[in-house]
Amino acid sequence: MKALVLCASPRRDGNSALLARSAARGLSEAGHDVDLLYADDVLISFLRDCRCCRASNGDCTIDDGFRDVFLDKYLPADGFVAATPIYWYGMSAQLKAFFDRMFCYVAASYPHSPDVIRAMQGKRIGLILSSEETYPTVSAGIVQQLQEFSRYTRSIFVGLVHGHGNARGDVANDPHDPMARAHRLGHELFAYRATDYQIDTPRSGRVWG
Repeated sequence: MKALVLCASPRRDGNSALLARSAARGLSEAGHDVDLLYADDVLISFLRDCRCCRASNGDCTIDDGFRDVFLDKYLPADGFVAATPIYWYGMSAQLKAFFDRMFCYVAASYPHSPDVIRAMQGKRIGLILSSEETYPTVSAGIVQQLQEFSRYTRSIFVGLVHGHGNARGDVANDPHDPMARAHRLGHELFAYRATDYQIDTPRSGRVWG
């Protein structure tokens, strides 16, 4: 399986980056083909008005690395793990921009949008968060957004790891051991039992066995 881990922290030694690397190691040790990328290396711009900046051949003219990463890394991936610090009770601007920029290739004005839409579906998606605050719902907005993105793209939101820390590397001291849980999320991304029942979903009366 192929997987992309995208870290949207501006600090390579920050808590989200540590957790992202742990998840990437788990994926690699499970035998999967994994790319670990940092949003700052990919994005230099937010989404613009495609009607103003799209080239005559339909290509996006924002000259950064997003196009190559989205088309060559994200779309072929079977799994995607997003890692971000929590800023003002939401995801970082870098991660939001990564999702927003997908519109450039989903919009009908991009000539290959039907192929993009097909390739966006059916992924297994994981989320890694870091924050100083431990209040239980501090992550609620981001979790909701990833859950809705997963459902919209007919993907499976597999799980969440939330580590707590303030100073760089402080997440390693979290007694709930988010480093190990991030590693497990990566290692079992394609094996986790992930269910999202509807009222008429056929299912057994038991979860296991």
